[in-house]
Amino acid sequence: MRKRQPDLLILFCVMALLGIGIVMVYSSSAIRCLENYNDSYYFLKRQVIWALIGTVAMLAASKFDYWHYKRLAPLGLIACFLLLALVIVPGIGRVSHGARRSIGLGAMGVNPSEFAKLAFVIYFATELARRKDKVQKLVTGLGPFLALLAGACLLIMLQPDLGTAVSLAGSCGLMIIAAGARVSQIVLLAAAGVPLLAHFIFNEEYRRRRFLAFIDPWADPGGAGYHIIQALYALGSGGLFGVGLGRGRQKFLYLPEAHTDFIFAITGEELGFIGCTAIIALFFFLAWRGYRVAINAPDATACLLATGVTSMITVQALINIGVVTASLPITGIPLPFISYGGSSLLFLMTGIGILLNVSKYCQE
Repeated sequence: MRKRQPDLLILFCVMALLGIGIVMVYSSSAIRCLENYNDSYYFLKRQVIWALIGTVAMLAASKFDYWHYKRLAPLGLIACFLLLALVIVPGIGRVSHGARRSIGLGAMGVNPSEFAKLAFVIYFATELARRKDKVQKLVTGLGPFLALLAGACLLIMLQPDLGTAVSLAGSCGLMIIAAGARVSQIVLLAAAGVPLLAHFIFNEEYRRRRFLAFIDPWADPGGAGYHIIQALYALGSGGLFGVGLGRGRQKFLYLPEAHTDFIFAITGEELGFIGCTAIIALFFFLAWRGYRVAINAPDATACLLATGVTSMITVQALINIGVVTASLPITGIPLPFISYGGSSLLFLMTGIGILLNVSKYCQE
């Protein structure tokens, strides 16, 4: 295959999102950092470090030819399940806000579920391409993939982390469709999963309260509906052009998780409708370029890798923005490249590196 220049528009788009993220992480977290750590740059410094590490990982992955993942995919999947199992073990997994989602590495932690997203993209891409003649068979073709996906989602749910489980299932489902599975089968599987999802939501008190708050946040404005109400206040206060960068009020300890899950609300308050539209446009542009790489990929493995990485980012962004705008029930999931979070940023940047490598071999 003839090697070309990577898709630089993807690179520029990601760097723009990353730059916006670094600025907004500082703007949304400075007050909290000053109060809790006596250092307004506490989260900013860590985000910059992770951004540099992620950039190195992206450049390395862009140089690593995609077909070599065929040998590494099974090892990555095994490591994924081991880490997902370890993180729920008391004494190993770190507890934060009642959830056990990260494994400590010195002053920083790594979230295994973020690694799981990338590990599943690589494994599904290589194995679905190898078994593409069996993909339309539900039991013998898709059965093993669905069993692995269900096992990973169950382990993620035990942390508990419903949002990441849904994000993982969504991106893998899009890969299965791209591999040639019958859409009717996927629709039936999704419909069969609705009762199970409802069970997970209503079987836990806090999830049930969050779902009911999504329907009517004002029924519990000081409890389950608080996040949604404060996020809507932030978005509504921004108007068309925003109140100005750094001048938002909701980050003064009104809106919880202002620098992580709800950073889009602070962005809307400070940069307004125009700023939010620019971010959404960047994600749409990234999705278009990513799926374009998949369409023009030289083989099935490359196509599915590009589809998986693009879907991983797109689905996560849609869920986060949907939650912040009260279009979806509250679930904790970061906005790609913008929210504070080291392991999320690292594996997203690695995924972009894989996408850039595939783009070098596009047939155009």
